[in-house]
Amino acid sequence: MFGSGSNGRKQDHDGSRQVAVIGLGRFGSSLALELAAKGVEVLGIDSDHRLVQRYAEELTETAVADSTDPEALQQLGLPDFERVVVGIGTHLEASILTTSVLVDFQIPYIWAKAVTRQHARILERIGAHHVVSPEYDMGERVAHLVVGRMLDYIQLDHDFALIKTVVPGWLQDRPFAETRPRSRYGVTVVGLKRSGEDFSYATEQTTPRRGDVMIVSGTVDAVERFANDA
Repeated sequence: MFGSGSNGRKQDHDGSRQVAVIGLGRFGSSLALELAAKGVEVLGIDSDHRLVQRYAEELTETAVADSTDPEALQQLGLPDFERVVVGIGTHLEASILTTSVLVDFQIPYIWAKAVTRQHARILERIGAHHVVSPEYDMGERVAHLVVGRMLDYIQLDHDFALIKTVVPGWLQDRPFAETRPRSRYGVTVVGLKRSGEDFSYATEQTTPRRGDVMIVSGTVDAVERFANDA
């Protein structure tokens, strides 16, 4: 647990198991609770005392503070944290100023939530290491699922994605060495799952059956074309 040092926290700690989450709204609180459930020590910070009180028993420590005030964060020991998440979304100025303060503290890993692309660009420019856009990312993901035949879609980079989809008829009962989906579509079948079993790595000798589910990787265009043509 966070101890009592000169700044309110112990100096000897495992930085990967201690995270500060600033902003306990819907995104920040969900993240903080998930981290806590995984055994991570979480310091939750918000300017709203009602939110802080709501999560006081579920997080390692909580505090009411103005996160745009460097002195307030200094007193909470934020400079000693290796990982900090800025979950402020509705107040863009507070989000940007808070992130700027953390950058000045030279925090090694800063995650910041963005609500628009312009907001994201500003956060990246001032030094946030990871910028997440939950609403935009989810909208883009669902759009792929709605118009295609994918069961799930994860974009790992601007032009690379993983999809989960049911094995199409032309791939059934023949090994991948024979059907050659990579040569035909430029995609790689990463894994295969049969009903009641776990996913297993796919090889050229893997022979999918009707109803099997597979994980396929490739460029965004390639996996979309594969899923839509299946």
